[in-house]
Amino acid sequence: MTSYQRREQLIEIGRALFASKGFEAVSVEEIAASAKVSKPIVYEHFGGKEGLYAVVVDREMRALTDALIGSLSDTDAHPRQIVERAALALLTYIEENPEGFQVLVRDSPSTDPTGSFSSLLGDVSSKVEQILVEWFKRQHLPVKNAPYYAQMLVGMTVFTGQYWADRPKLGKEQLAALIVNLAWHGLSRLEAKPELRYEGSKAKRAREAAEKAEQKAEQKAKRAESNKGKTADTTGSRDSSSHDSATESDAAGDIDNTDGDDTTAGDATGVTATTDGTGTTAGTAASSADPTGTATPSSPTPES
Repeated sequence: MTSYQRREQLIEIGRALFASKGFEAVSVEEIAASAKVSKPIVYEHFGGKEGLYAVVVDREMRALTDALIGSLSDTDAHPRQIVERAALALLTYIEENPEGFQVLVRDSPSTDPTGSFSSLLGDVSSKVEQILVEWFKRQHLPVKNAPYYAQMLVGMTVFTGQYWADRPKLGKEQLAALIVNLAWHGLSRLEAKPELRYEGSKAKRAREAAEKAEQKAEQKAKRAESNKGKTADTTGSRDSSSHDSATESDAAGDIDNTDGDDTTAGDATGVTATTDGTGTTAGTAASSADPTGTATPSSPTPES
């Protein structure tokens, strides 16, 4: 095996071990044993584990960078087409280089050079930002927000790809369509001055004001109902008092009528006892009747 072939062999073995175990868990002894060489061979080619890891990372970063930056280079394409290309470029890299992607997304060692996965994402985000700035200008959207939207798009795509690498249940194009669906429909309906509709401070103040207004309305309704009940009780008491007064007046009138009847009876008795002008009481005529109730005719007065 030539020196170049040995070097490529060690890179392939190192990439597989770093992908499965991570940088810290892999040793030079394990690398040499997997390649069936002695440890000095590893040191000869890379100077140690750190050197081998740096070569693996650099190679994977160049492959992924070329794929992503290439998909974003055609600025004359439709913005949606650019989003589709970028999503497919990332997923294609993951599909074809699963071990390389795992090496990039794992925690980097403390001795990791500046060419890390985070720096790669920073480069890609800068490219996406440049595209968004031009698009925002055409859409009359605030350009100052472009860097944040760029980070969101890259982060969403990368983390979705990382999830898919462990759970490849969907096809590459199907997953790319889901990413584009969320990203594009969000971009196409961006608001110039977005606000939190439910959980922001402004929304909370409005909600608190509405709750206070509702409480005041309920209290007002309760007071009105209470006053209505009091008014009904007062009206009922007045009607009862008027009824009692009317009953007492009727009773007094009956008493007065009884007194009038007694007086009338007394007057009748007085009339009966009064004598007529001849001095003979009316009762004399009654007493001259015979026992059978037939009046006795008076004797004719003799003519002179």
